[in-house]
Amino acid sequence: MNISVIRYNAGNIQSVSFALERLGVNFTITDDPETIRKSDKVLFPGVGEASSTMKYLRERKLDQLIRELKQPVFGICLGMQLLCRHSEENNTECLGIFDEEVKRFQAGPQFKVPHMGWNQLALSNGWLDPALDNQNVYFVHSYYVPVNPHTSAITEYIVPFSAALKKDNFYAVQFHPEKSAEAGERVLKSFLNL
Repeated sequence: MNISVIRYNAGNIQSVSFALERLGVNFTITDDPETIRKSDKVLFPGVGEASSTMKYLRERKLDQLIRELKQPVFGICLGMQLLCRHSEENNTECLGIFDEEVKRFQAGPQFKVPHMGWNQLALSNGWLDPALDNQNVYFVHSYYVPVNPHTSAITEYIVPFSAALKKDNFYAVQFHPEKSAEAGERVLKSFLNL
């Protein structure tokens, strides 16, 4: 299997690489359109800020490339948010795969933003290993995708939100599978085994 991890100016490629190595997967970290296009599967990880990341993708025409991909594509954290239509983070137009608005959590007396730590998944349809239902995974984020028809798993923090999404050949998770121990490995395997 030939896997590309999209290289762009957002962090966590290192930890995603380690997670894939632990699973014994061959992969290439690349921003070369031809390499990405020829891959069996594509990972779109991300930690960072939406508008500067979208600017980087547009400058390299990776935004258009990602929209055109036909093989399974897996967005992680910021990668999931960028697959949506728009983000409240610096009023950013995103890739528009999922027709959703990414919203900022509103902090309250009981709730800090960013949401950091372990929270439970409630699976709602589909592609994730059923053994992940009620498992805890690791989150670090200030913005979230509301629950919508493409939601595959829900987590509650301040409000219920999409912990995972799926539409056509696009799959995504808000949490960090590469930092979520055994549950995270199951998530990566759920995608790699599609």
